[in-house]
Amino acid sequence: MRILFSGVPQHGHLLPLFPLARAFRDRGHEVAVLTAAGMAPVVEAQGLRHLPAGPLPDVLFAEVARRTGADPATAPTPEAVAEFFAGTRLDLTADEALAAAGDFRPDLVVADLCDFVGPLVAAAAGVPVATLAYGPPLPPVFTDAMEALARVRHEARGLPWQPRKWLLDTWPPSMRSGEWRQPEGWLALRPEPFREPRAAEGPVLPAPVKHRVLVTFGTYFGDPATLSPLVRALSTLDVEVVVTLGLLARADQFDVDRERVTFVGFTPMEDLLGGVDVVVTHGGAGTTAAALAKGVPLVVLPQGADQFLQAERTTAARTGIALDPPAQTPEALVDAVRRVLDDVSYRENAAAVAKEIAAMPDAHEIAAALESRL
Repeated sequence: MRILFSGVPQHGHLLPLFPLARAFRDRGHEVAVLTAAGMAPVVEAQGLRHLPAGPLPDVLFAEVARRTGADPATAPTPEAVAEFFAGTRLDLTADEALAAAGDFRPDLVVADLCDFVGPLVAAAAGVPVATLAYGPPLPPVFTDAMEALARVRHEARGLPWQPRKWLLDTWPPSMRSGEWRQPEGWLALRPEPFREPRAAEGPVLPAPVKHRVLVTFGTYFGDPATLSPLVRALSTLDVEVVVTLGLLARADQFDVDRERVTFVGFTPMEDLLGGVDVVVTHGGAGTTAAALAKGVPLVVLPQGADQFLQAERTTAARTGIALDPPAQTPEALVDAVRRVLDDVSYRENAAAVAKEIAAMPDAHEIAAALESRL
């Protein structure tokens, strides 16, 4: 079969798709990933075929700002989020996506939760959609707004609106709220920390000699000016501090004692979490799930987007501590890290979630399950 994966051109949206894409490929199917041309290196590093379509987020954010004056990253209102994912991105991507997918002729489209290009392509091809979700469910006010705007784009092209057939859910059971109800077509899918296929080599970091704190704010939110006071405060503790630079920052932009802080460039989480005792993070869904899959507790400082949802669930499950603005001070961060290191219950709770994640069906099992349903 031909399986088309479609994702928003950001690492946090694309990376969760790759384990299932590799699984379908390894099972002998033809697989392609539909996303912006600028994400080609990320896709091709996985050994996957890339179908380029649409612009990168910088263009999308600029166009959303031009149209509405809104910033869906830092002020994620339902209207701004819908305009970004289901309005502007569809408008600037659909023509290229339909042309590329028309040549590929998919039998199934797997789209990330906020991707509405894949469902448009599936409607044109007359094939089903499996939606891959990460993090806790988005509030209905957001999903309803996105779907309403996407419907308008479907209607404008004379394409039917069809609901997803399957929901592939990577969020562990004990991290859900009590109000959660299993939706139709639901399938659990084990989340995997991001990794890249490569030849065997030594570890990225040496084994720790004391408690290690990993500071990672993803590829978009790691502003050195914001993080420097926090990292300086952490470096006063008797711990090893490791800071990821993401894609935009440089080590020399941080105002910290370089002898007390180790910086690493963009590195797969699979290669960083060994030996880590606490992850300090913005609370991206991928980072949160990766830490929990390894049984590592968190201190979450949400910055925008959906990160407040992960922060709230982390607190509720006592797998870590969340600091919402304006409580994200250096002093509060140091106190939170101390509490997580000193209170063994946080690590025990994270370890329990790791066992839940390990028991979830893996990508190969879900690929086989979807095969049987097509």
